Amino acid sequence: MPLSANAVRVAITGAAYVAPPKTAGPVDAVAAWPAAFKDIGWISDDGITESNSTDTTEIKGWQGGQTVRKVISSSEVTFSFTAIESNKTVLELYHKGSKVVTTTGKSVLAIKAPGPDRRAFGFDLVDGDAHIRIVIPDGEVTETGEITYKSDEAISYELTITAYPDASGTVAIKYSDDPAWGV
Repeated sequence: MPLSANAVRVAITGAAYVAPPKTAGPVDAVAAWPAAFKDIGWISDDGITESNSTDTTEIKGWQGGQTVRKVISSSEVTFSFTAIESNKTVLELYHKGSKVVTTTGKSVLAIKAPGPDRRAFGFDLVDGDAHIRIVIPDGEVTETGEITYKSDEAISYELTITAYPDASGTVAIKYSDDPAWGV
């Protein structure tokens, strides 16, 4: 295959979305997100990081002790980003199981001990006219970072989402209108 500089992509901009559990997402790279998906807001300039990790178990042969096979013993797909917008959606994601309640013009977040909070997630990654969309039908915030309150930086919320498999083993779906994907 010849080298093609036109196939080099940079995630110049994009967005992160969240919806109630198992909400159906869009089925292409550019259709509007269903109304149930809420835009999480500003993401730090570190962008979004996808991580695919697998653990393997080595099977060694008795004769010579060489590895004769590796078996995947576990795998995980995660997506990490730092939200820098302090809004209802972000606060409820960061503080799993907690809800922002607004009464008589005042908002209150009673932080509860975290519990299960599975949802659907999505990401748009845009480079000019090329779009990549990632839909996670079943995911959950499984890690959060520390919140720092300082006068010279945005209050930020580090979130790591673990994508869970469906019955067929699919953890996420990627769509693109990038011609390079079809070559």
